[in-house]
Amino acid sequence: MQTAWVFGDQLNRNLGALRQATPGSTRVLLVESRAKLRSKRWHQQRAHLVVASMRRFAEELRAEGFAVDERRAASLAEGLRAHRAEFSPSAVVAMEPASWDGLALLQREGVDVVASEQFLCSRDEFAAWAGERKQLTMETFYRWQRRRLGYLMDGDQPAGGRWNFDHDNRQPPPRGAHDWPEPVVHELDDLDRAVMADLRATCGDRLWGEPPSGIWATSRAEALRRLDHAVVEVLPRFGPHEDAMVSTSWHLAHTLLSPYLNLGLLEPAEVCDAVESAYRAGDVPLASAEGLIRQIIGWREYVRGLYSLWMPEYRAENALGAERALPPLFITGRSEMRCVQHTLGDVAAYGWTHHIQRLMVLGNLCLLSGVRPSELVEWMWAGFVDGAEWVMLPNVIGMALYADGGRMATKPYASGGAYIDRMSDYCKGCRFDRTKRVGPDACPFTTLYWSFLDTNRERFARNPRTAQQVRGLDRLGDLDAVRNRAGEVLAALDAGVL
Repeated sequence: MQTAWVFGDQLNRNLGALRQATPGSTRVLLVESRAKLRSKRWHQQRAHLVVASMRRFAEELRAEGFAVDERRAASLAEGLRAHRAEFSPSAVVAMEPASWDGLALLQREGVDVVASEQFLCSRDEFAAWAGERKQLTMETFYRWQRRRLGYLMDGDQPAGGRWNFDHDNRQPPPRGAHDWPEPVVHELDDLDRAVMADLRATCGDRLWGEPPSGIWATSRAEALRRLDHAVVEVLPRFGPHEDAMVSTSWHLAHTLLSPYLNLGLLEPAEVCDAVESAYRAGDVPLASAEGLIRQIIGWREYVRGLYSLWMPEYRAENALGAERALPPLFITGRSEMRCVQHTLGDVAAYGWTHHIQRLMVLGNLCLLSGVRPSELVEWMWAGFVDGAEWVMLPNVIGMALYADGGRMATKPYASGGAYIDRMSDYCKGCRFDRTKRVGPDACPFTTLYWSFLDTNRERFARNPRTAQQVRGLDRLGDLDAVRNRAGEVLAALDAGVL
């Protein structure tokens, strides 16, 4: 009998080595690695999501008649070796993992690898698309994906005559009270409680954040229920305010489906098919449908493609020479900056924030203050329920911190307090004034923005997308005061008192 080794982010009967497997011919191996669980300071909802989903998947396979070997081992490799010693499988087959280290492990251990089916663009297809292109822009990739996959296409033209609706989908928060659709929640059970007990025993006080509450699905059935809810209740309201941030809602009209795509509980094609059908039926506006399909077949697959193309050297990228340690506020969750306080509070409570909070609050703060890229990657990887190395490396190194020097993004996503004020309600009631760059009540983002441009003047003066902002430095009559205030802000960040 052969063995199908299933990793904790491949939990789907229809994928890879399990697609054609039958109970009589295949035993299934799942390994919970103590080394992996102890390797990071995990948000407990993140750790619980993965382990509980693995254990539920094992139950489902047993109910179908499969022999399942659930191993809790010192490491993934030790779990495989113990399995081989006990069962002597004729072969061990696994689906290509998303992570570089996971693939290297399978190659070292002589595991037969079948192609990944968790992405609609394979590694080889992405590499062929990249070819000799000088700039691998997401927009170009996204249009290529739309054409070859056929989503939201009318013949050879994009539905509605436009490839994207970014202009429509970047509105600030709506005025007044707003009733956002509430997420689906399920009751926790004995399996959830057993998982949490085991995690506390293994990880101890390295777990952080609020405990699981039933928001995040840990089975395919529950993930499918959330997909239905997202398409029917959430997606019709998604597009216009997908970049907005409000202190009164942690989710707004975001679908919250990314964890299930990344664990294999949902497949990208079935999500995009559901979105397309809802749009064609007239139930979802085109701008909202395009916004979500862009996130899945555009951004998600683009990020994974760059990761597979540029690893493992990409891990070490640090083009701006950023060497500051991650500020203590990322551990304490406390900040005098209202935008940062709210965003970190949402991460602690749910293990999730949407893309603009990640990029323009947390990432922007780390970019402006010169945080070491590897430290933010590690924090986000372990802190978000949809975190993984392939997700976080390009998003942090290439997008948030410009640490690859522009290989991925054509400009640094740096901003002062004005952007945060325009796209959120965070600045109301904050003790800092987003219009000021000097003085004790100056917004730290505004101060650090001008200091960042000053520090990197030569580099960004040559970039056509940032040259105008750099020229603005010459109009500042208080640049020396900005430099002094920036030093005070950085010292306060380092001391954990800002």
